[in-house]
Amino acid sequence: MIRKAVIDLGTNTFNLLIADVTEHHFDKVFTTKEGVALGMGGIHQNLISIDAFERGIQTILHFHEICQQYQVQKITAIGTSALRDATNQQDFIDQVHQKTGIQIEIVSGLEEAQLIYQGVQWLYHFENPGVIMDIGGGSTEFIFASHFGVQDVISLNIGVSRIFQIHQFSDPMSLDDVTFIEQYLEENANGFFDDKSIDMLIGASGSFETFYELMHTDAYPHEDHCIELPITDFDPMLQEIIFSTAEEREKNPWIIPIRKKMAPIAAVKVNWIMKKLNIKKVLVCPFSLKEGVLKT
Repeated sequence: MIRKAVIDLGTNTFNLLIADVTEHHFDKVFTTKEGVALGMGGIHQNLISIDAFERGIQTILHFHEICQQYQVQKITAIGTSALRDATNQQDFIDQVHQKTGIQIEIVSGLEEAQLIYQGVQWLYHFENPGVIMDIGGGSTEFIFASHFGVQDVISLNIGVSRIFQIHQFSDPMSLDDVTFIEQYLEENANGFFDDKSIDMLIGASGSFETFYELMHTDAYPHEDHCIELPITDFDPMLQEIIFSTAEEREKNPWIIPIRKKMAPIAAVKVNWIMKKLNIKKVLVCPFSLKEGVLKT
């Protein structure tokens, strides 16, 4: 058994997972997340802005201290969309390594998707085919899988932070705003989903845990299994979030701070893919990229 830490450096959120790992099992020791907004202010210029750069460094320093407290033996740090596209990524990587000794690994969108699939696989074995969706700030990954393994996969630069920063949205969101997002998704998907249909959507942690909490007005249980979100309750919740006001979201205790601005965009994206693929069942899986890294 080895004590490992995984740091997932997402475009909106940095996640830390510490676990005791064997070949076929892991026991979670500690987990936390910080809203860093690494992509805010620079993602469309392929830059990490000065403020975001500093927030990212300080968060990793904090995570490194936690790893030392828990006597972690191996730390793996994974950089995703905002970092992989940033022209100043090497400056960030170098500063992190200089200050902590942690070497950040930048993964491609398809490598990210593979790690997400491996994470979900800990809990769901695809006896029935499904499509995994991981709603990121910079990119969104879709992995079509069955008991035969991955059937098709795509990583699209349609993250909620990217969309949030290219359009002036009204408050609450208008039908024109929804149309803008859906057209943006269609253009960037470039026909990938047009000949596809599948019954089940598996939401990989993140925003889907927030959707669970909004539906149940209770904390996500973080039990080690996937939880179904009944369509009859899920659809109305998405519509409510899409057309909620910023004030309503700010007061809602079930939406974490980093998601309060962008939750309607995430809801539009889910609603769009459900219509595109004719989804009949939705599961939320608490595992994603960071758990997938534990399999490597």
